[in-house]
Amino acid sequence: MNMHTYGLLEKILFPPTSINVKKLRRQIEGKVILITGASSGIGEQAAYLLADFNVHLILVARTEDKLKSLKQEIEQKAAQVSIVRADLRIIEDMERVIAFIQQLPTGLDIIVSNAGLSISRSIHDSLDRYHDFTRTMAINYFAPVQLLLSAIPLLQKNQGHVINISTVNVLLLPIPHWAAYQASKSAFDTWFRSTAPELNEMGITTTSIYLPLVKTPMILPTPAYQDLPAMSSSHVAQIICKSMYTQKRIHKPWWIIFGQWTSIMFRGIWELWTPVRLRKRRK
Repeated sequence: MNMHTYGLLEKILFPPTSINVKKLRRQIEGKVILITGASSGIGEQAAYLLADFNVHLILVARTEDKLKSLKQEIEQKAAQVSIVRADLRIIEDMERVIAFIQQLPTGLDIIVSNAGLSISRSIHDSLDRYHDFTRTMAINYFAPVQLLLSAIPLLQKNQGHVINISTVNVLLLPIPHWAAYQASKSAFDTWFRSTAPELNEMGITTTSIYLPLVKTPMILPTPAYQDLPAMSSSHVAQIICKSMYTQKRIHKPWWIIFGQWTSIMFRGIWELWTPVRLRKRRK
C-alpha cells in the first residue's frame, strides 16, 4: 500500500479529495472496470480503492505474481477480479487482452488507461538508443489507441467511460531530457482530445486527468525527483474514483494555469536560457 505522507508544500499543491461513497457505489454497482498498469502505483491503488464495491475488476499488467497477489487480497472483499498478464507493447499480449474483453458476457463499462513508461535521458545520450523512442510510443501511445479502438463498440453499448491518466507536461513547455516521454504522452493526449467529441456523441464519457509528479516506482530511476513535491498514488486513485461518478471531463492541478501562463509569456527567455544552463552543466 502507498505510504507517502504529504509535507506542508504538498498539502498546499495537492488539496485533499473527498469521495461520496454512496454516489460512487450507485454509479459503478455491477460494472466491469478495466485498469491497465494495475500491478503497482496508481493502478494498484485504484484497484484497492474499488475493492469494497460490487464490481468486476479486470487488472492488466506485466507482473503476473503481483497481479495474483492483488487478486487474492481484493477478492477477500466485495469485488470480483480477473487478471490478464500482458506487456501492452507486444502485439500478441495486446491481442490476448482484446480477446478477453470481447468475450465478457456483460461487456465493458469503464477503462482506466494508466499503463505508461517514463524515460529521462539527454539527446546526447540517446544517439544510439532509438529504441527509447519506439518503446515509449508503443506503451504511451499505440497501446491505448489499439485498446480503445477495440473497446469502443463495447463502451458504446454500455454508455461507458474512458479515464485517461495523463501528465501536466503535455500542457506546459517541453523540457530537455524528456523528449521520448513527453512526445509519446502528448501524442495520446492529442488523439484522445481529438476523438473525445465523437466518443461523447456515441454516449461514451471521456475524462483526462493531468497529473504532476507522482510517487510511484516509475520515478525511482530519477534521483532528482526523490526530494521534489509529489502526489501520492493513493490520492490519485481517489481522483480517478471520484471522476467515475462526477464524470468531469478534465481534472488538473489548481496551479497549472500559472504554469501555462508562464509557458506562454516566458517561452523566448526559456529557449535562450536553457542551452546556456545545459552547457554549464555539461562542463
